Amino acid sequence: MKTILETKRLTIRQFTLKDADALCELDSDPEVMRYINGGLKPDYDHIRNDALPQQIYAYAQYDHYGFWAAEEKGGDPFIGWFHFRPDKETPSEIDMGYRLKRRHWGRGLATEGARALVAQGFGAWGEERVVGYALAANTASRRVLEKAGLKLEKEFAYGQDVLPGWSLKRRWGVKYGLDKSAWETAE
Repeated sequence: MKTILETKRLTIRQFTLKDADALCELDSDPEVMRYINGGLKPDYDHIRNDALPQQIYAYAQYDHYGFWAAEEKGGDPFIGWFHFRPDKETPSEIDMGYRLKRRHWGRGLATEGARALVAQGFGAWGEERVVGYALAANTASRRVLEKAGLKLEKEFAYGQDVLPGWSLKRRWGVKYGLDKSAWETAE
């Protein structure tokens, strides 16, 4: 398993098939999934047999894009994950995201990982723009994006195809972004 980057407290590494149980545990917490799918339970077979193998396969195709497991150094061997990938709507923009186990919330770990990915993205990986998305009501996730240096750019509504059965108010989302030049100026 390849390490993507390290911070003071985190190791961000490629997933392995051994992570299936931990990933399922993460996605089984209704509070973790509250702003993702309304707290629905994951499909373990889908994670083990489809999602995780597809992600592992993608590592061979992309050097620095993907979903990666996050470990706490000297602690929990799986606290969640981070992603860094071309945005679905605008592939020249790199979408950064994260999901952590609830017991690791409020400790600055998401911010630490997000800042490290932004720095790596603009530095060694040569990206020009990083974006992040959240539901407007998810203030904790929005704070992480802001602490990572991203600025609010727009508000929008996710479609019913993304969040079926959710009211317009619940589907209201936000996009944050940061250009390399602004990051270099701030650094």
